[in-house]
Amino acid sequence: MWSIASPITALKPTAIALGNFDGVHRGHQQVIQPIAGSGHFGRDLYSSVITFFPHPQEVLTGEKKLLLTPPEEKAAYLHQMGVDQLVIVPFNQQLAHLGPQEFVSQILVESLQAKIISVGEDFRFGYQRRGSVEDLTAIAAQWGIKVIITPLQNCQEGRISSSQIRLALTDGDLLQVKRLLGRPYQLQGKVIKGQQLGRTLGFPTANLNVPPQKFLPRFGVYSVRVYNPLWTETQPVMGVMNLGNRPTVDGVQPTLEVHLLNWSGDLYDQTLHVELESFLRPEQKFASLDALKAQIAADCETALSGVGSWQ
Repeated sequence: MWSIASPITALKPTAIALGNFDGVHRGHQQVIQPIAGSGHFGRDLYSSVITFFPHPQEVLTGEKKLLLTPPEEKAAYLHQMGVDQLVIVPFNQQLAHLGPQEFVSQILVESLQAKIISVGEDFRFGYQRRGSVEDLTAIAAQWGIKVIITPLQNCQEGRISSSQIRLALTDGDLLQVKRLLGRPYQLQGKVIKGQQLGRTLGFPTANLNVPPQKFLPRFGVYSVRVYNPLWTETQPVMGVMNLGNRPTVDGVQPTLEVHLLNWSGDLYDQTLHVELESFLRPEQKFASLDALKAQIAADCETALSGVGSWQ
C-alpha cells in the first residue's frame, strides 16, 4: 500500500525521514535511504517521509514559496525510492510555536508512533528552530527511538541544497541542476487549449498547465524529453519547449508550450512529464511571425542534433 497521508491517517508504527525535502535532491536522498524499505530493521515499520505544507518559510515570512517538487511530484519520487508513504504535516502558527520537546512528543511519538528517525546533520526543529540534532537525539531517547544523522552532501561547488538548484535553474544551467538533483529537472502538467498560434506556424504545441506552486526555470527555449503515462512505448519523445510571455505576439501571461518532434496526435487533457535537457536560448521578440517561424525551425534542428545533451 502507498499513500499520501496526514499524521492522523498515516500507517503506523513508522520509521521516518524528517525534513522539507523540496527537490528530493542527492542530499535528501541520503537522509531518506536509511528508512526506505524499513523491513531491514527487523520491525514491522512503515517507511515514511514526514514533510510540511505549506513550506514553513511561507507561513513564517508571509512570502509565497515556490516548490521544486509540489506534493504529488514529491510523492512519485519517494515511491520510486521504496518509501511506503509521504506524510504531510499541515504547517501553521500553532505548530510553529511547539517547542522541541512538544514537537517530538505530540507529532513524532503520539501521532506517528515513530521508532526510527533519520535527519540531516543541519536539521533544526521546534519554536524558532531552537532544536538541534543533538536535542532530537536526547529527546527521542526518552522513548527509545533511534536517531540516524546523515552528514551534509557536497559537490564541487559546495553543499548540495535546494537553494543552489533554484539558482542554477534561474541561470539556465541544467548540467548543474542535474548534478545536484541526480536527475533532470521535470515539469508536469495537463495539456490545455491555448491560442493555437503554433499550429498556424506549422509547429503545433501542447500547452501545459503546471501546478501554481511549481518553481519555473529561466524564461526561454529548451530542448526537452517528453513522457506520457498513457503511451505504450517507454522511450521519450524529443521536443522543444518555450517558457515565457511570447513577446512577439504581445503575450502578457507566462505560458509553457511544448512542440513534440516527429510526433503527432491529440494530447488534450493528458498529463505530460517534461524533462529539461538543455537551454537553447533566452526569450526574445522577433520582428515578424516569419522570423519567429524560422527561429523555431532552427531550434528544432538544434534539439534533434543533440547539442547540449547530458554529458
